[in-house]
Amino acid sequence: MSGPAILVLAPMPAFPTSAGNRRRLLTTCAALQRGGFAVDLAHYAHEDQIYRRYGQHPPTDEAAAASLFRHTFRIEPRRTIPLTTRARCFGIDDWCPDAVGDFVAWYGRAYPETRAILMNYVFLSRALDSAPPGTLKLIDTHDRFADRQRQYRPFRAEPNFFYTDRAGEAAGLARADIVLAIQSQEAAYFREVTDRRVHLLPPRFPARKPFAAPARLARIGFLGHGNDPNLVSIRRFAAAWSEGWTPDRPELVIAGEIGASLGGAAGPGIRIAGYLPRLEDFYDAVDLVVAPMLMGSGLKMKVAEALSFGKAVVGTALGFEGFDPVVPAHRSRTAEAVKDAVLALASDADGLARLTKACADLFAAYNARAERAEADLLAMLRTHPADAASAAMRAEATSPQAEPSRETFPLVGGTLTCETSLGSNRLDDSDLGRLVATERCAPPGAGPYSPLRRRWFAKAGRGATAADPVVDLAGLQLALSPEWVRDPRLPAAFRAELATHLAGIAVDWEAEARIVGLHRDGALLALSLPRHLAMGPHPNAAFLVGTPGRALTLERVTPLNAAPALAYRTTRPDLPPAPAAVTFAGLAVLAGAATILFLHDDLVGRITIPADALPWEEHLPSKENLPWKENRP
Repeated sequence: MSGPAILVLAPMPAFPTSAGNRRRLLTTCAALQRGGFAVDLAHYAHEDQIYRRYGQHPPTDEAAAASLFRHTFRIEPRRTIPLTTRARCFGIDDWCPDAVGDFVAWYGRAYPETRAILMNYVFLSRALDSAPPGTLKLIDTHDRFADRQRQYRPFRAEPNFFYTDRAGEAAGLARADIVLAIQSQEAAYFREVTDRRVHLLPPRFPARKPFAAPARLARIGFLGHGNDPNLVSIRRFAAAWSEGWTPDRPELVIAGEIGASLGGAAGPGIRIAGYLPRLEDFYDAVDLVVAPMLMGSGLKMKVAEALSFGKAVVGTALGFEGFDPVVPAHRSRTAEAVKDAVLALASDADGLARLTKACADLFAAYNARAERAEADLLAMLRTHPADAASAAMRAEATSPQAEPSRETFPLVGGTLTCETSLGSNRLDDSDLGRLVATERCAPPGAGPYSPLRRRWFAKAGRGATAADPVVDLAGLQLALSPEWVRDPRLPAAFRAELATHLAGIAVDWEAEARIVGLHRDGALLALSLPRHLAMGPHPNAAFLVGTPGRALTLERVTPLNAAPALAYRTTRPDLPPAPAAVTFAGLAVLAGAATILFLHDDLVGRITIPADALPWEEHLPSKENLPWKENRP
């Protein structure tokens, strides 16, 4: 790649393209590459944090990104990104930590030949202030975020993604030289709030298959990511579709990551297909696609994608915003109206042929606009002055494709294998077993922003005859996989053995506890916990560390009136302590000091019980209100 370099920075990875914002990112990068620019991609791992908070494995394919871009980088969050705010809205910089600006400053020193920086999302705009002088600054907005929370009110829902006010959005846009809008209505709004150049850039979707009208509808489909607009919309449509459904009507197939958020229950006439690695498998299986969108901003990438596969689409006016729809089937107002339009076409071959022709015409006109917009953007980028001396320093190297390295340790219940690679997009490996942990930072010597990671896989089976492996995980900053809290599949004894080896890793919080009562087959501890754990149930897993270790069951948490005089440590301001009495089943009388590894949400806690701990009961509930029968010696 010999052209000028452009840094593209985004809070989500480019691969796998399982969500609309990822498709937008990839199509924009492809446009820059078609224009002769060398693209460096930096992924700020914000979405990873959100996935882990909901107990899911973040879908990230670093290997695919490294094969497509000149250089790839990974920026680890140093603090928790807030998903909610007690203020009226988020401040424009609430989601842009110093780590993003620090990377931009580092990149500017390391690659001074870079022509431009394209920042995805206005909430990361603060990092543009760290760009070297003379660098062209662009913001790809993706969505309008001013007053976005108002969309949720008709559905009695609360947003869990960024929203701000008009003044905040304007301040963020003012940091750019060029603002990219994804559709015309939002371009008009941005021109009202900023004096920066606003360029309309719809994403190009090359045709993958020709349009072909079905004679009748056997299956209709919806493919989507599990974000709020998709969930609200498809739940409303699915409820309408199931009502009065009979076997002679089409089946509704719901595919994509949204399936995990919908759960396994499906009403009459609905099938949850789940995540499909090949888009072709979904589009080949359905006769028509629905876009019953009732909320959301930006461009509905699912509509463009369906059209690119030659599928006719029926949807709401909001779903077709930015496509300049003409026919009534693209301008419905409600989920029920979308249902009625589909049922009217179910056995109407002529109607399906007319709709398919209208979709083909709409897609051709849309792509023609997108191609002109892409050409205009590339012309603007080429005319931006570049320093000749800097241009001579262009780096031609591509991202290193290091061969995976592996080291396997025999355990009593199986094996533990550490793999160093870019291969992040998997939970299971046929050879290595089940993913149990990923190191949050790059391995030693890989550089501060390397996408390389060390990952640990566990495979159950006949292991060592003695529990004496050389496994040293002490102090490592590890993100644990869903195996531990939400999706356990390894044998219980093997999980307890693995937990013992994880006991020394860096934790989010640490507490000292005392046993203050015995209860059936367990014990009750007094300690301080992160406040949210004392206020309600959370998915969790707990293990008594030892040889052998064993799993514990958290039976009850009772808030206390005052904090016990026991240590509580954390470096996270979002984990303030609260006093509690905690009942663990499986925790019997201990002969000495003990350690409990406590896993919850995406957090790791460590509870230590000193050997010389004396009973502590000053602030416990009165005896008649105790959740156990007192049986202390």
